[in-house]
Amino acid sequence: MIIRVLETLAFSSVWVALTAAALCAAVARILLGAVAVDAAVLAGAGTLVVYNVDRLRDRDRDRETTPARTDFVETHTPSLVGLSLFGVVVATLAAWRLPAEAWVLLAAVALLGLFHRRLKRHRWWKPFYISGAWTAVTVGLPIAGVESVVDVGWAAAIIGTTIFANVVASNLRDGEAVTARYGPAVPLRLARGSALLGLLLALLAPDPLLPLAFVPWTTAVVLLPFSPGERYGLVAVDGALLLGALGTLLSS
Repeated sequence: MIIRVLETLAFSSVWVALTAAALCAAVARILLGAVAVDAAVLAGAGTLVVYNVDRLRDRDRDRETTPARTDFVETHTPSLVGLSLFGVVVATLAAWRLPAEAWVLLAAVALLGLFHRRLKRHRWWKPFYISGAWTAVTVGLPIAGVESVVDVGWAAAIIGTTIFANVVASNLRDGEAVTARYGPAVPLRLARGSALLGLLLALLAPDPLLPLAFVPWTTAVVLLPFSPGERYGLVAVDGALLLGALGTLLSS
């Protein structure tokens, strides 16, 4: 039953949406001292929409690397369309409550989202623009409109390197450029090294940012016994970010 629930959450993009919302909330708690609810809701709802739309549009290509998820998408297409529309409404309401600076950031990220289907074909660039977009949302949205934020660079570096590790590991099934050229061992070492770098940065950062160490730590732990299986990537690798964000929230 637990496995089935986790699969449903992962295949419907709810899992990754919860991850985005939790990361946004965790960063806000560290940098601002309080959870930025509107920013976290927007991060989660927007992620839900972007990922579901991508999976609905790219079923033929996704079948090669994520057949179980693709079968789920084809079986539950009406439900996923409805879920995406719900995400649009929630994201719009949350965005309306944010300052103008957030809209500039959202416009840039939305532009990437619109061209994601084309951009992800260029596999050398995929880990960089995806991790950049995630970092912009989870770190940038909570502080949009805030005049002075201390240590935001440290937070962006910790979260960015960890998300980069997540993206590289998640794409091992996709035959990304590094994998196609060097085999899976090299990108896996890159992912593990990036997660450990994020952990090192968290330990070196000013003391108030120490709780963020949970995010790279859980990612590094999951990547040590890494499995290229579809469910491991969608549930465990993404779940490590969610667990790390929750750890940050609970310890700060």
